[in-house]
Amino acid sequence: MPAIVVLVKNVPDTWSVRTLDSDFTLNREGVDNVLDEINEFAVEQALRLRENNPDAGYEVVALSAGPSGSEEALRKALAMGADRAVLLADPALAGSDVIGTAWALTNAINQVPDVALVVAGNASSDGAMGALPGILAEYRNQPALTSCKSVQLSGEIVRGVRETHDGDYDIEASLPAIVTVTDKADKPRFPNFKGIMAAKKAEITTLSLSEIGVAPEQVGLGHASTAVTSANARPARSQGDVIRGDAATAAQKIVDFLEAENLL
Repeated sequence: MPAIVVLVKNVPDTWSVRTLDSDFTLNREGVDNVLDEINEFAVEQALRLRENNPDAGYEVVALSAGPSGSEEALRKALAMGADRAVLLADPALAGSDVIGTAWALTNAINQVPDVALVVAGNASSDGAMGALPGILAEYRNQPALTSCKSVQLSGEIVRGVRETHDGDYDIEASLPAIVTVTDKADKPRFPNFKGIMAAKKAEITTLSLSEIGVAPEQVGLGHASTAVTSANARPARSQGDVIRGDAATAAQKIVDFLEAENLL
């Protein structure tokens, strides 16, 4: 049975107060952790691709890498309709940078038979790098259709529409491939009661690094290829300028402002 693997991540709720530890990694203690919102769009896309191609017999597999508690994101994906879930959990993964994370995920994906498509969000809310899908495509030697607002499968071809500041682009690639979606993609469905109850009882397959053939020295904070050396709090948002006066005076002030900012 061909598989569509959808990558999901348990992240601190964006409404929570997020802080950094002394090693500049995100402090996940004492905050609510939830399925990343962009991953809900990814799960929805994977489910629609399965539903719109019934003859292909796709299985949707939700996959996550993370510490204890990451099962919650996977159970949300199961409640939405994923067929099964896999969690890569190993203490040695803690603090991995995007390169190490992509390498670990590549080898975890390899444990799923006959993967036709990997679907992910375009960028996580906690890291916001957006680099993982491209690195994953390089490791897997597969084409990547990134930042798509819609995706379709037709036989062995996947097609997407990428939205940019310059307009929409129609892109396509042969399977197997990697696809990332934005929040302009199909709106995620709400899990029904039956799905929620089934997800609570579902067994989640847990893998360790040794089971996927990844050595501890290839991942983790101590072996990261990149490092954060400093961090500054985002400055408080200041109030914008208020332009007052009659219509002619106000209009001229607006023109002067736009010229000063090189926006005309």
